[in-house]
Amino acid sequence: MTPALLPAADPTINEAATAFMLVAASMVLLMTPGLALFYGGMTRAKSVLNMIMMSFGALGVVGVIYVLWGYSMSFGNLQDGTGDVGGLFTNPFHLFGLKNVIGADGSRLIDVFGVDVFIPETVFVGFQLTFAVITVALISGAVADRVKFSTWLVFSGIWATIVYFPISHMVWGGGVLSGAEGGLSAKIFGATDGVANILPIDFAGGTVVHINAGIAGLVLALIVGKRFGFGSQAMRPHNVPVVMLGAGLLWFGWFGFNAGSELAADGLASTVWLNTTAATCAAMLGWLLVEKIRDGHATSVGGASGVVAGLVAITPACGALSPVGSLILGVVAGGLSALAVGLKYRFGYDDSLDVVGVHLVAGLWGTIGAGLLATGSGLFYGGGAKQLVVQILIAFASLLISGILTAVIALALKYTMGWRVTEDVESDGIDQSEHGESAYELTGLTSGRFSTASSVTTSSAKPAKTHEGASA
Repeated sequence: MTPALLPAADPTINEAATAFMLVAASMVLLMTPGLALFYGGMTRAKSVLNMIMMSFGALGVVGVIYVLWGYSMSFGNLQDGTGDVGGLFTNPFHLFGLKNVIGADGSRLIDVFGVDVFIPETVFVGFQLTFAVITVALISGAVADRVKFSTWLVFSGIWATIVYFPISHMVWGGGVLSGAEGGLSAKIFGATDGVANILPIDFAGGTVVHINAGIAGLVLALIVGKRFGFGSQAMRPHNVPVVMLGAGLLWFGWFGFNAGSELAADGLASTVWLNTTAATCAAMLGWLLVEKIRDGHATSVGGASGVVAGLVAITPACGALSPVGSLILGVVAGGLSALAVGLKYRFGYDDSLDVVGVHLVAGLWGTIGAGLLATGSGLFYGGGAKQLVVQILIAFASLLISGILTAVIALALKYTMGWRVTEDVESDGIDQSEHGESAYELTGLTSGRFSTASSVTTSSAKPAKTHEGASA
């Protein structure tokens, strides 16, 4: 998705495309509450509200700053071709507060892909806003149960500004990782008429969303440190039905995420819908198969996690694959992620809800797999290795940029505001300390307050080979 926002002398709004995009944006917005439920069910009962609030907090912070400078930094140059800073981001003041987007006569009408389909630019702004929100919220699963809510809110705003908005511009806004003439692909394989000969494939956010959030989650987990009891206590999901409900809401919203990225209700959007479904179903089965062979059980949490792994993997590739190719991509994603969530026990990092195992691993596979399975240019379809090379380059460029910048932000906050709550607060549960509330009234009154039951753990419990829960 590398749009070119083109004004017209006498444009006419395409009401069907506009309605389609309003629905798609609303569906993507619903993904953040869905994520909150998915993550909330994965945590221990004493910290579920804090986990949910981390998603809602990201929604509040990013929603505000996207209107102020996020859209300008990501897509500000696409109106008039000015404001780009080295292909890395656009001047945040160029369209600050959406100036020149909304005038006395309302929103500008834009022809997003130059095919005479005009929608209000505000619809495009809103759609992109929801992507920024969910990307930041995804990271929270890596540090569940142990961080200050205030530090998380500050991190959300800084990370979106320094990491997400620039990478969004680089990939989708005509920057260095896009198919523009000045991009990385064009420099390696050349360009024709201002467009790279080998276009990078990231239809809906493999690099921008999932690799970006996945590596940020890993870096944050390493800098924040492990939960007390990690590796010696079983920290299992406290409410599996809520996990399943959250996964269902994410799956529903993801159709807006993927099909909506076509920005019109056309034939490709229909294919994207089908590819998204095919890959997700296959990934769920792939995950369950690995669980059954390895552990003897196909679990509910595994099924929900496999759904998410498939959704993640197909996101970058959904507009470039056939339905059969999507099945292949999905089943591999489910199997890989089922295996990858156990890496935290092998290497000793505490990625609480497996942001790394699902988002980073499936995001990398989906982005790189497009270079193998893309029907027009993939290696397995006779397109040669060029597309694969480009996909590997944009994936690892995103890894490097996001990883380094996230480390700088996380370390700065560690030595200023501090990340961790106290050991007593973590042991008792963050909900009461940070929010003055509890999710459940299970044990009656204690000292005039309702006390909260935490998830059952035993010091002798052996950690699961796979995960306490996988991320959304």
